[in-house]
Amino acid sequence: MTTTCTHLDQIHFVTPSSQGCEDCLRIGGRWVHLRMCLTCGHVGCCDSSEHKHATKHFHMTGHPLVQSIEPGEDWRWCYVDEVHVRG
Repeated sequence: MTTTCTHLDQIHFVTPSSQGCEDCLRIGGRWVHLRMCLTCGHVGCCDSSEHKHATKHFHMTGHPLVQSIEPGEDWRWCYVDEVHVRG
């Protein structure tokens, strides 16, 4: 594990793919908090949610960075380096 993120070059200008967790919306699930992939804009639910769709998206795609899209939160997380990344 590093202390800094080595994937900042994979951040793209993206817009959220939906107003909620797109996978939960598809299956009728519920989410606790929302995370947006900074590579493609996929919106998934956090690991406190039953289905953990944001993390599943990372495992399926390899897209390393997510950002909280909760009101009042301004942080990013790198799954690969397991560090918070300054917004």
